[in-house]
Amino acid sequence: MGGCFCIPRERSLSWGPGKEGPSKDPTISSECISSSESRGKCFLPQNMIPDLTLSFCVKSRSQRCVNGALQEAARRRLWALENDDQGACALFKDLSARLVNIQSQRAQFLITFKTMEEIWKFSTYLDLGYVSTCLEHLLFDHKYWLNCRLVEDTEIQVSVDDKRLETMYLNLLIQEGHFVCRATCSVAQPAEKEGECLGLCKNELISVKILEGESEWEGVSLVTGQRGLVPVSALEPLPVPFHQWFLKNYPGSCGLSRKRDWTGSYQIGRGRCKASRDYEQEEKDELSFHQGESIEIIGFVIPGLQWFIGKSVSSGAVGFVPTRNIDPDSYSPMSKNSTFFSDEERCSLWALGSDRKAECASFLHTLAQTDITSVYRLSGFESIQNLPNDLSATQPEGFKEARPGPAREEHQAVGSRWSSSSEDSSLEEELLSAASDSYHLPEPDDLDNPELFMDLHTGQDEEEAETFAPILAFLDHEGYTDHFKSLYDFSFSFLTSSFYCFSEEDELMAYLETSRKWAKRSHMTWAHARLCFLLGRLSVRKVKLSQARVYFEEAIHVLQGAFEDLPLVAALYINLAAIYLRQRLRHKGPALLEKAGTLLACLPDHESSAKNELDVVAYLLRQGIVVGSSPLEARACFLAVRLLLSLGRHEEVLPFAERLQLLSGHPPASDATTTILSFLYDKKYLPYLAVASVQHRGTQSAHGMPLPVWHVCLVLQNTTKLLGIPSSSWGEVSALACPTLRQALAACEEQTDWSTQRALCLILSKMYLHYRSPDGAIYYLSQALVLGQLLGEQEAFESSLCLAWAYLLASQAKKALEILEPLLCSLKETESVTQRGVVHNLLGLALQDEGQVSRAARNYLQALSRAQETGDVHNQAVTMANLGHLTLKSQQSAKDYLLQAIRLYSELQASKDTDMELVQVLLWLAQVLVSGRQLIQGRLCYEMALLFGLKHRHLKSQLQVTKSLCHFYCSVSPNPEACITYHEHWLALAQQLRDREMEGSLLESLGQLYRNLNTARSLRRSLTCIKESLRIFIDLGERDKTAEAWLGAGRLHYLLQEDELVELYFQVAIQAALKSEKPSLALKLYEEAGDVFFNGTRHRHRAVEYYRAGAVPLARRMKALRTELRLFNKLTELQISLEGYEKALEFATLAARLSMVTGDQKQKLVAFHRLATVYYSLHMYEMAEDCYLKALSLCPPWLQSPKEALYYAKVYYRLGRLTFYQLKDAHDATEYFLLALAAAVLLDDEELQDAIRSRLDNICQSPLWHSSPSGCSSERARWLSSGGLAL
Repeated sequence: MGGCFCIPRERSLSWGPGKEGPSKDPTISSECISSSESRGKCFLPQNMIPDLTLSFCVKSRSQRCVNGALQEAARRRLWALENDDQGACALFKDLSARLVNIQSQRAQFLITFKTMEEIWKFSTYLDLGYVSTCLEHLLFDHKYWLNCRLVEDTEIQVSVDDKRLETMYLNLLIQEGHFVCRATCSVAQPAEKEGECLGLCKNELISVKILEGESEWEGVSLVTGQRGLVPVSALEPLPVPFHQWFLKNYPGSCGLSRKRDWTGSYQIGRGRCKASRDYEQEEKDELSFHQGESIEIIGFVIPGLQWFIGKSVSSGAVGFVPTRNIDPDSYSPMSKNSTFFSDEERCSLWALGSDRKAECASFLHTLAQTDITSVYRLSGFESIQNLPNDLSATQPEGFKEARPGPAREEHQAVGSRWSSSSEDSSLEEELLSAASDSYHLPEPDDLDNPELFMDLHTGQDEEEAETFAPILAFLDHEGYTDHFKSLYDFSFSFLTSSFYCFSEEDELMAYLETSRKWAKRSHMTWAHARLCFLLGRLSVRKVKLSQARVYFEEAIHVLQGAFEDLPLVAALYINLAAIYLRQRLRHKGPALLEKAGTLLACLPDHESSAKNELDVVAYLLRQGIVVGSSPLEARACFLAVRLLLSLGRHEEVLPFAERLQLLSGHPPASDATTTILSFLYDKKYLPYLAVASVQHRGTQSAHGMPLPVWHVCLVLQNTTKLLGIPSSSWGEVSALACPTLRQALAACEEQTDWSTQRALCLILSKMYLHYRSPDGAIYYLSQALVLGQLLGEQEAFESSLCLAWAYLLASQAKKALEILEPLLCSLKETESVTQRGVVHNLLGLALQDEGQVSRAARNYLQALSRAQETGDVHNQAVTMANLGHLTLKSQQSAKDYLLQAIRLYSELQASKDTDMELVQVLLWLAQVLVSGRQLIQGRLCYEMALLFGLKHRHLKSQLQVTKSLCHFYCSVSPNPEACITYHEHWLALAQQLRDREMEGSLLESLGQLYRNLNTARSLRRSLTCIKESLRIFIDLGERDKTAEAWLGAGRLHYLLQEDELVELYFQVAIQAALKSEKPSLALKLYEEAGDVFFNGTRHRHRAVEYYRAGAVPLARRMKALRTELRLFNKLTELQISLEGYEKALEFATLAARLSMVTGDQKQKLVAFHRLATVYYSLHMYEMAEDCYLKALSLCPPWLQSPKEALYYAKVYYRLGRLTFYQLKDAHDATEYFLLALAAAVLLDDEELQDAIRSRLDNICQSPLWHSSPSGCSSERARWLSSGGLAL
């Protein structure tokens, strides 16, 4: 499983070479002239490309080739989506793309984009591998997801045309008209346009606004903030969409790109380094050193930053060190993907859902609960339960209650808590954030062991220094201690710990200001700096930024470059830099901004102390973009993610988290980011991406962190959302969650968490049973049994019953007996009556499957006795129903048991589960009544069962009952109208179940039923059904059924007298059959097409074309003699009816020859009789007489039925008329009429006898009787018997 995309690098625009000539503008430098030649056409108008082709192929990892079976399955799924693309549209909507078209034959999607943000998001998901993972969700069914080996071995590779994607992106940028570019060369201000044009430095970033048809555009420098016109030829758009978005949404000043001063690894580094040149400090916070001196790196060195914090090994001094002055090959480089500098930083993201761990674990245990230890199982009931319920009543969030009762209510409560947890957590975070903005001091009793209490209200006289001695002594400690943590943290916790006794914030500030004066007067450096820092923080809190700036600047000045308390130094620099950025003081402290960025980015485990720290993070990210440093950009994205999460601004986190994931590379760094992404996708209701992020993490992180429990809950929730099939309870788990559940199970095995491991095994077994895969359920239930034995007797007993029940559903009754019989023996010494009854009931089911009816009945009776002993009406009803099912062959006994079961069910409180069991009982009772010919009562039972299914919108029960009703009205008690009604309902159920194959077959059946009514309206409805089935068969790739549907549609057009379409549909049907390379199908369709005209009343001659030119050659090629004989018989009959006797003679002769070859006496008789008829029609009476006599000679020597006597009477009667009137032989005619009379006597047909006697009298009285010689008939008979007739 998992995504693999063809272009592993990050997608960015690469501008192709242009053909524009060199610029003649003297203000543009020579290096820009050469670059403009290669980029001259970047901004020329281009034709908009309407769509992008997304291709995919399904590959096997082990075989390293295309998996043909899955590729074909994916194509068939695409065929279905071509006509019903709602699922595909929903998928691409999550992926920020717009679906245009599906090309199933090419395994392609055509997509388009309307905004720059859409194409940016889509390219991000493509690079992250989420597109391919989402396509797995769309294209594969549950059989794929339940096959763990297949899932692990399969990957979908997706590819797009990068050039086309880049062109679309550029067009969208130009369409928006406002974007950010980089100066490709230096541009000086022309003297004649001073103040109008903008001077540029190479690599400077400019925000531009397009002026249509102009060679110069309006620009604003992101370095100086100046505005003016800039030449288009000197500009190059930033190629990364994220950079465009960030610089637009987080505007601010940027520095210029600096040239790299070394040729080393250019990676994040740590350890020790060597100075490559001398450096003399320019500020007191900088470190002086000599070439070759060894410097210890405090924290890390990040490429793209001008400074890092170093400590001289020789002197021990600490200060800022310029990065350009060290040898980059001298320190220890870290991994290219080292976004996190410590495990604490990584765990800070992993901890995002840790507060849900207990809740999710409880949810999993609730989902794994089963009532098998107390509730009897009904024989065959699981078949009703293992399909989803109503699919039409979809709900985007939450799940409906299935059954009243404490256990189910708790179940529902857990599910609803989970579904709304994201919204609740967001609300809580917003409330906490709002509360932190208002000054609220709790009472001392509410405090949890504060580290330091200062009751500083005892003295207010500024003249008494002793009053301030405690705070000054506490704050003047040199260096950092844990007591100072509350002073620097983000939440202003010092207000409720060290200074809790002040009720007003202004009073506290006045006290701190007085303390600052005493510290300054006493030359207490550290107390002075910390007091200035606290005053500055409180000033920022009151939005007095200028006052805060003064305090922070004073604190930095007081420290004189001291770094003993590094958290304080970092907080001072970062807070002051944030104020500079907020007040846009470009002229002040550019070096301080760089140093603040160094302290923020290079020190691990930095704790934020201000909300406006985000401005400094944005400055760092802008610097990373300017200098092209991926490590710095990734670090800034991490800091932004962590800070925004701590601020509760989750809606702003996603772009930074996605960019961080792209830059982080492989686990374990990407695992932590995936945790954030899955959390955010869930909050934004993007179910495809939420599931894809978790599953894609599983395929990439073989050595990463174990899968969190809350990830499992997230996947369980979102798999149901993306399928649009909300369950009525959490008991139905989508197969898409199977890989995640297996990963979680493996993680629990490593952690030896037996309880959660067993719960996951039970959930997986439920899933496999739900999808009718009992073998998988048995595998996981076997594990659950082992774990249950480790956990306790109750867990082991429950697991044993579940495993036995799974064996029963898998039709492995012997293995179920091997579990249940020892289990029953172990229960004899216990007092649990209900448990013994449960085991007896399951034993009865197993013995019934084994055919041991007597033993099964005894166990059912034992179970019934236990249920009666405990007064459990439900279990009594189940046992009675099982006894009724056991005795179905004995109708009266089964009827009595089933009626008693129904009476017991009627005493129970109505619920879905009991009503569904009642449906099964009613079906059994209806079967008994119908077999006893009590049709009205049986029909009522069927209809009552259907009503219960409709009441609870339970599709599986409705499906079973509807099938039975269709059979009842089709075969048992025929009623065409009712049969059609229930077939229509069956069709609606198939559509809700999304079973396309069943839907197509039902439409075909409905078309036949409507055609049988043979009215204009019914024929039109039949045509609609056949065409709908045709569309489905095409989607499913069912070529045989597709060809037959084309033919069926043509037949209906013939019945509707739409003759111009008949031939068209017939030809398409036959061509489809020929393409399938199945001659038998083509032969069948040729004959059926001919039958339409043969059996019709119009254009009957057209049948000859299909019979003679189409079917007969195929029959001969296939050596299908009987089919060929049948075809020639039809051709003969057709030509006779059309009075084409010459052709009829040809076909009849061929039919007679074939009948001789087949050796079938009956076929010979028919062929010679039809040949005699043709001869008679052609007035070849002697040949006709001979063929009639040949046909008579093929009759059995002894009469076997009255029909044979009637045949003799009719043929001899015709022979008599033929010889008398046509051959003028009275004597032979007399003999034939006498034979006909004998046959009539055997028939006891007085009317026929009278007619024959009348004919005989006429012959004897005719002149021909006396003039004709006798004996001709005997001569012809001898000639015939000697083989005189040659075919």
